[in-house]
Amino acid sequence: MKEAEAGERLLAHADPSPSAYSNRDLIASDNPAAAIISPHFCSSHSMDLAIVRKVLTIREGNFVVADITGNMIFKVRGSLFFSLHDRRVLLDTAGYPIITLRKKLTSAHDRWQVYRGDSKETRDLIFSAKKSSVVQFKTTLDVFLAHNITEDAPDFKVKGSWHEQSCFICRGNSSTIVAQMHKKHTVKSVLLGKDNFMVTVYPGIDQAFIVALIVILDEINW
Repeated sequence: MKEAEAGERLLAHADPSPSAYSNRDLIASDNPAAAIISPHFCSSHSMDLAIVRKVLTIREGNFVVADITGNMIFKVRGSLFFSLHDRRVLLDTAGYPIITLRKKLTSAHDRWQVYRGDSKETRDLIFSAKKSSVVQFKTTLDVFLAHNITEDAPDFKVKGSWHEQSCFICRGNSSTIVAQMHKKHTVKSVLLGKDNFMVTVYPGIDQAFIVALIVILDEINW
């Protein structure tokens, strides 16, 4: 019951005005435990999120993110048909773009850059993520917040893959886990042509940020 109530409180703040997502004053980028994208997507409780993707449309990047009661929180829209598949948009339940994920086509490390709203301006960059090395047997992503200009050390790390059916998101180079994903198959999900992933996001961590990282991980593993 407490988890459901927490989910309801989150949904009550899931559709603020679009300007709330683009207000850089709300981004506490110097504190990794605070909001990365918006405080609207942080909770004082751990949150279990279900990420559902349609297998037949994976290259179009269609995801739905719901809470444990089945209420939709986010949608992920892929590039339009016949595009280069280098863009993903995270939408709120009203269809407003929260962030746009863009692949840097000239990057050997598969770098993705994430911007506020539907922007692609440098001033609206929130963070970027890339493979920690060009050749990897197990996927590891380094995540750098926009203020980390030198990129001497990552602000977050993502470790894991779909093939291992799990991943962990850690703070910097530490072993402190801020979110973890488990891939779960059910007979129903297979029959419906869908993959289901359960993601546990720990207190104080931006859930939209975590969803964005998982989408990037999926793209790089693909």
